[in-house]
Amino acid sequence: MSAEATWHVEVAYATPACQEAIAVVVRPGMTIEQTIHQSGILARFPEIDLARNPVGIFGELAGLRDPVHDRDRVEIYRPLIADPKAARKQRAARGGKKGGGNKKL
Repeated sequence: MSAEATWHVEVAYATPACQEAIAVVVRPGMTIEQTIHQSGILARFPEIDLARNPVGIFGELAGLRDPVHDRDRVEIYRPLIADPKAARKQRAARGGKKGGGNKKL
């Protein structure tokens, strides 16, 4: 008798206050969306809206209908609070710097 193949996938989401990574055992061929639902993370973080929150695998944007693979890390991203280009323009207008290290010349 052969056992049905399963894959081990992790579903991750982070807020400014905490990070959550949930291990999920899935069947080959499951989509990112199915894996997210199976993980139960949507109940833990009701602010997640899959119609608005981008998703990805290991930092690369992906679609909800894309398949997952064994050992994937599915990531749910939060929307940006500020547009990076707009923030850069505002800093430049104020004469401010982004920050960074202390440069010694």
